[in-house]
Amino acid sequence: MKCDPTLYRAAPPSLAVKPRLIRQLFLPPLIILLMIGLGFIGFWTSEYYGIRTLGENGERQLELHARTVESEISKYTYLPSLLELESSVSKLLAEPSPEHRQTVNEYLEGLNRRSRSRAIYVMDTTGRVMATSNWRDIDSYLGEDLSFRAYFQNAVRGQPGRFYGIGSTNGEPGYYLAHGLEERGKIIGVAVVKVRLEALEERWQRARLEAFVSDENGIIILSSDPARRLKAVRPLSDETKERLARSLQYYWATLNELQPLAREHLDAGTEKLTFPANSEVVADDQEVTYLAQTRPLNDTPWNFTLLTPLNDLRQAAINQGILVAVAFALVAFLLIAWNERRKVIATRLAAREALQEANNQLERRIAERTGDLRASNERLKAQIRERRQAEETLRRAQDELVQAGKLAAIGQMSTSIAHELNQPLAALRTLSGNTVRFLERGALDTASTNLKTINELIDRMGRITASLRSFARRGDDQGEASLAKAVDAAFQVLGSRLDNLPLTVHRGFSQAMLQIDQTRLEQILVNLIGNALDAMHAQPAPELWLESDIHEGKYRLRVRDNGHGIDPETRKHLFEPFFTTKPGEQGLGLGLTLSASLAAATGGNLAVEHPADGGTAFVLSLPLAGHQPGESI
Repeated sequence: MKCDPTLYRAAPPSLAVKPRLIRQLFLPPLIILLMIGLGFIGFWTSEYYGIRTLGENGERQLELHARTVESEISKYTYLPSLLELESSVSKLLAEPSPEHRQTVNEYLEGLNRRSRSRAIYVMDTTGRVMATSNWRDIDSYLGEDLSFRAYFQNAVRGQPGRFYGIGSTNGEPGYYLAHGLEERGKIIGVAVVKVRLEALEERWQRARLEAFVSDENGIIILSSDPARRLKAVRPLSDETKERLARSLQYYWATLNELQPLAREHLDAGTEKLTFPANSEVVADDQEVTYLAQTRPLNDTPWNFTLLTPLNDLRQAAINQGILVAVAFALVAFLLIAWNERRKVIATRLAAREALQEANNQLERRIAERTGDLRASNERLKAQIRERRQAEETLRRAQDELVQAGKLAAIGQMSTSIAHELNQPLAALRTLSGNTVRFLERGALDTASTNLKTINELIDRMGRITASLRSFARRGDDQGEASLAKAVDAAFQVLGSRLDNLPLTVHRGFSQAMLQIDQTRLEQILVNLIGNALDAMHAQPAPELWLESDIHEGKYRLRVRDNGHGIDPETRKHLFEPFFTTKPGEQGLGLGLTLSASLAAATGGNLAVEHPADGGTAFVLSLPLAGHQPGESI
């Protein structure tokens, strides 16, 4: 189905460019501003209703835990007044004899054990402790003057003494309940019960509840976080600090103010506070925000504060704001994409026929080019076959050249080998004839000695021929070779030349397994050592050094002599095929060329050095066994 392109014709360029430019300049900033605004509204709304929900749940938790604290305190209020019913207490206050004191001490000790309080003691009207439940302890209150304590001063005037403080004797915090003991309407002493409330803190910590209790002075006396204990929840005046210091209510505590990083009042008894994540180690980049709800505790001047962390709520609100912003951005993107697609469809419909025509032309061109490429591909395949054949021919020629070099070396050594074999053959001829005559004469011992000598000569000839067969054998590019065995084999092949030369050999190389065929390594060493012997034939004291090291993961063997060296002109042609400085038919000029080719085939190389103190050094670098040679491109 064809459509009429004129129905979707675009507006003239002069009229279409300006509105589109305006949209591109102002639409993205407008969308970004709307995203930020909607995201903030979503964050604020989520946080507001989340705090309301947490506040409602916190009210129930606040009431529950506040009643628990009130119950813990109220269960000990009867104990001080109970001592008015004990006659031994009245007798002690009336007549403070040792017998009466011991009786009351034992009574208070049992009462303290049954009630599970911290300590119970009785004071006279001057504030002196007359009897106590901890009379057996080293830090007993017995005989202490506690008249400066506020709970004593209230109780001796007939008022209930309620007091939280830190003991001046042992520095132990506790809640003190004091009651004036009356007899016939007159106060004769004061009974005090000390209670420890740390069990509440342990319950809060086990329940992972964050809360604290502050007393009438605004000092935190109980807290789930030990770092907040004995901190002031409101600023203390100098007069208050001086009064508390004189009373030793908190012993020698510094009473620093608990200053939040941020404070926001939300409602009566409800605040939003921000503290460091760790109250002991302040970190600027780690903060925790709490919803603080406070309720006064009945029958005490204390306040109970419940802290509900808001970080999770804030993170949820941030996520909600981000979700709103992303949702708006997605909707805006979809609207813009829909509008742009509507415009693009018109352009596509108008261009479809032109595209179809261009496609037909392209197919025709592709068919033409395909034919050309097929022909080029066939030519390329033919060239590849020719190159492979050439490479195979070159490889065979190289192998033949290597073998020819071996045979040439053997030809050069033939004279020495013939001389080496002639001596044992002549000796064999003489010994065999003598042995027959000795056997005829019956000289068996002499005949046996001659036969042993014949066997040794035959073994010597066998070693010579075995070395030649091994040297003449074809080798492979791959394999593992022992350097020590190759050196020994090379010296054995060149043994006839070494017998007539006062050569000193310095073996300074380390044993190694190299990645090369054993025969080819022996051939390289025969060429290098043979060249060194040729260079030192005129030296009165010839010396040969075999040294080694490892460089860049390859094993380097340095064959150095103290011969006449190589002149600069000859150095230029050292590795050229058929180039030799040896006279006559002593050399074919293939030794160094073949040695370098054999080393390169395994990923190594052969180089030459010219020491400043004379002589020549050839450096053979070969990969160690187990390391693959690098591929050349």
